[in-house]
Amino acid sequence: MVSRTTKGRRRVVFDVKADPGSEVCVAGSFNGWQRGKKLLRDAEGRGRYTGALLLQPGRYEYKLIVNGIWTVDPECPDWVANEFGSLNSVLEIG
Repeated sequence: MVSRTTKGRRRVVFDVKADPGSEVCVAGSFNGWQRGKKLLRDAEGRGRYTGALLLQPGRYEYKLIVNGIWTVDPECPDWVANEFGSLNSVLEIG
């Protein structure tokens, strides 16, 4: 994940590895946990899915959804327990 400032918000880029042809999206507290709202794209067809969001400073929890399976972001070192007995990745934007 990479971030850059844009008018008080930061551009956060999600970069995820998955099998080519997968459906990959990100959902979290920043979009009401809506699973199809932010799809990530594999521009080269090699299994590297990326997508960007502009987010206000704050703390967000999120998960990746790969082919319908909710998972934490393996590249994110910060995780917290959620109400479903699993983990959410944590994104802090200063």
